[in-house]
Amino acid sequence: EQQFARHGYPLSRQTLANWVVHAAETWLEPLYAKLRQVLLAQRYLHADETTLQVLHEAGRAAQTQSYMWVYRSGMDGPPMVLYDYQETRSAEHPRRFLAGFQGYLHVDGYAGYEGLPDVTLVGCWAHARRKFDEALKAVPPKERKGKTAAEEGLSYCNALYAVEKKLKNASAEERQRVRMAKSKPILDAFLAWLEKQEQQMLPKSALGRAVNYGLKQWPKLIRYVEDGHLEIDNNRCERSLKPFVIGRKNWLFANTPRGARASATAYSIVETAKENGLNPMAYLTYVLERLPNIYLDNAEAMEALIPWSKALPVGIRRGTSK
Repeated sequence: EQQFARHGYPLSRQTLANWVVHAAETWLEPLYAKLRQVLLAQRYLHADETTLQVLHEAGRAAQTQSYMWVYRSGMDGPPMVLYDYQETRSAEHPRRFLAGFQGYLHVDGYAGYEGLPDVTLVGCWAHARRKFDEALKAVPPKERKGKTAAEEGLSYCNALYAVEKKLKNASAEERQRVRMAKSKPILDAFLAWLEKQEQQMLPKSALGRAVNYGLKQWPKLIRYVEDGHLEIDNNRCERSLKPFVIGRKNWLFANTPRGARASATAYSIVETAKENGLNPMAYLTYVLERLPNIYLDNAEAMEALIPWSKALPVGIRRGTSK
């Protein structure tokens, strides 16, 4: 708004917002739909969600929390990050968005992902580790005589991550082989330790919550060792939420559901472009110049515009010039 004013064009914020909404609804949504189609054809996905305030939702107070869900590809497929605005955190939303997806889904411990048809859930060791770290911090320093139970639980988690650190550039086959040889014995010992701790600690203590989380999530937490394409945690998705979370600190809220949906679409295109090494501004300029001149139901023409397409000009990649 201020940039335009400095150039002698005093445009209202409402006008600028309407431009973004119009561009998202008219031109970017068909591209978003194409990306979603490709995303659902993958075998390994990640999902997460964060809060969002939308001021004018029908029948809801302005202070009511809404949600921005994010779904993204894993390490094997083309990089994609898709946001989805919804009024609630209901399980119906991932069920609707992921309709047709068959494969593994990395998630945190939220129960809303349970029961998705044809979907195998994979737990997040970052969440499990974080709970033991919180339990350790809850122990007063003067009571830390020797190795505490919280520290012992944390050491199991660290041992699992130490294995993964050495597998960063490994093939899926090598990753699975090493996990079975090195991570599985750690997991077996950790489970025995958790079951023993469950009989000794207070359930509502910080350590108790960490132990209970681990035992409750155990079938999902150990799933990553069965396939080398799977990841030890859901950090890939949490990183994809950060741009939205950081932006939210600046713009604070969306005015309407229509604006929130447009934001989800725009964030999806921009973040997917960045994941594919593109200059987002150059990419948006390129696709918005071409979308009005093609049939949006032309699958081949849309395929040429997706962020990893070989048909895209070299000049829109980061570090290059036209």
